[in-house]
Amino acid sequence: MSSWAYVRVSTQEQRLDRQLDAMEKLGVPKEHVFMDKASGKDFNRPAYQSMLRRLKKGDTLFLSSLDRIGRSYSEIQNQWRILTKDIGVDIVVIDQPLLDTRIHKDLMGTFIADLIMSLLSLFAETERGAILRRQAEGIAAAKQRGVRFGRPCAELPENFGDLVVRWERGALDLEEILVQCGVSRSTFYKYLAQYKLLHPGGA
Repeated sequence: MSSWAYVRVSTQEQRLDRQLDAMEKLGVPKEHVFMDKASGKDFNRPAYQSMLRRLKKGDTLFLSSLDRIGRSYSEIQNQWRILTKDIGVDIVVIDQPLLDTRIHKDLMGTFIADLIMSLLSLFAETERGAILRRQAEGIAAAKQRGVRFGRPCAELPENFGDLVVRWERGALDLEEILVQCGVSRSTFYKYLAQYKLLHPGGA
């Protein structure tokens, strides 16, 4: 019987340090920690799927919180069933001490753990829906006030047309023009297309 852990954040920019520190304190070997940087909207996550293939009956799986599995009430319920019933592992949810299937292995203990898991996952999904609604309402109100969202447009140099001509003639490398314009390759081509539409005859 082995101890495993699953940790997840929703984006590449977020850090896993807090969850990893918690698993280290619990004594979970580093090589037994599965990590995903992906949304919890579904279970098509590489590390999660790899974990399911490694887990065996009698193992213990540690989670920092229930929403690390996912954010959909029905899908969390389904995954809980797969983990605890089909595979036969114990689950320990660190921030919810009552969600520890190692305790009270009798029928009543199992029933209580399943019930608490169902309630918590339902509350989590309901709260997420409320947050999304509030965000949408806030964005709509801001747009009505004239607030603009998204990355601000880069200000191109006044000699953009001359730079384009020199680049097209081979007198200027693409990397040089990107530096002078202060934009990425994809942004440069976007502005180039706009420039061509406004100046069909060239600079």
